[in-house]
Amino acid sequence: MKILVCVKQVPEFDPEAEIAISENGQDIIYDHLTAFRINRVDEYAVEEALLIKKQHPDATIDALTVGPDDSATVVRRAMGMGANHGIHIRTSDSRNRPAHQVAQWIAQVVQDSGYDLILTGVMSEDQMQGQVGPILAETLKQPCATSVIRQEIMPETGVVAVEREIEGGFRDILELKLPAVLTVQSGMNTPRYPSLSNVMRAKRAKLDIIEVDSLTQVTAIAQASLDYPEKTRAAKVLAGTAEEKAKQLFHILQEKAIFP
Repeated sequence: MKILVCVKQVPEFDPEAEIAISENGQDIIYDHLTAFRINRVDEYAVEEALLIKKQHPDATIDALTVGPDDSATVVRRAMGMGANHGIHIRTSDSRNRPAHQVAQWIAQVVQDSGYDLILTGVMSEDQMQGQVGPILAETLKQPCATSVIRQEIMPETGVVAVEREIEGGFRDILELKLPAVLTVQSGMNTPRYPSLSNVMRAKRAKLDIIEVDSLTQVTAIAQASLDYPEKTRAAKVLAGTAEEKAKQLFHILQEKAIFP
């Protein structure tokens, strides 16, 4: 069994830092951000691949990322957790790549690689679109399940049974014919820390580096612009002692018909 896990490098945002948009309104400026890490939800996808490998010892796991030079660190992180091999689709410095572009680049690289299962995180922490997995599945003409919280591979029938979260607190239970694409929800498992031996192996390992310019270029969907959210209403600051603030808050809630 061959498993591919797609991982992404995201910025380590300082809660106090402001998000900066370029003058042309087309990109987010990352120059003031100095720390980057693996997308946390992708770690759940890596861990799930490792759990599958534990049940199916013949399985191999490849970790893949799309991004500039320093994005290779997240592939090595996945290898430190236990992935066998790393693939880096190397781009220019821009980190704000449209989801359909990323998905189609990945599809070009993996379409003839014979992967039985492709795992991704349900969404990235920076853009939070949740589109790469489904677009990748559509491009590869494979079934897809999103927000997966449980899976079970049944090799004798060539299917994967999944449980996924849907709106309203409900859940779907599906069976997908392999090969398939699953986007993994956080909390599905407990991602392990990279072991020292795997970290050393990952540092020495040679990644497959694929220059994005060598791939068929994907036309980007026209983006009107990025903009800051408008301030719709001002906050009201309560003054006085704790008791006075509590009384003020009570009256405000009464006026808004929250309390009778």
